[in-house]
Amino acid sequence: MFVVLDTNHYNELANDSSAGRNAQRRIEASGADLFISIVGVQEIVQGWLALINRQKAGSRQVHAYSRFQHSVETVNKLPILPFDETAAQVFDELRAKRLRVGTMDLKIAAICLAHDATLLTRNVGDFRNVPGLQFENWLD
Repeated sequence: MFVVLDTNHYNELANDSSAGRNAQRRIEASGADLFISIVGVQEIVQGWLALINRQKAGSRQVHAYSRFQHSVETVNKLPILPFDETAAQVFDELRAKRLRVGTMDLKIAAICLAHDATLLTRNVGDFRNVPGLQFENWLD
């Protein structure tokens, strides 16, 4: 099985939460090949940078930088799927259907479809609108 972590699954795994540990057990039991998309990496980095930039420069940023560093080190252990020409073509086709799905989620869906991968996500409500996308929630 070829699975791609949505940002919510990645965060739970990286933070070693109880939901993340449940997902980790399922990943190990399934023998799934685990990936993350470059769009997921973008969301992760943007989130940490926003948190860091909201803090007053100096000692108030130490904790945020520490968690950001941990996140970067963790994400570097995963193969990253690109938003390449194939994914962009799938994205354009999906966008032309005027689906009620956000742009970033649609890009992640396009990457998964281009690679015939299953997306691991908590956001099943939106991804349900993407035709042909395989997705599962392994956190709950």
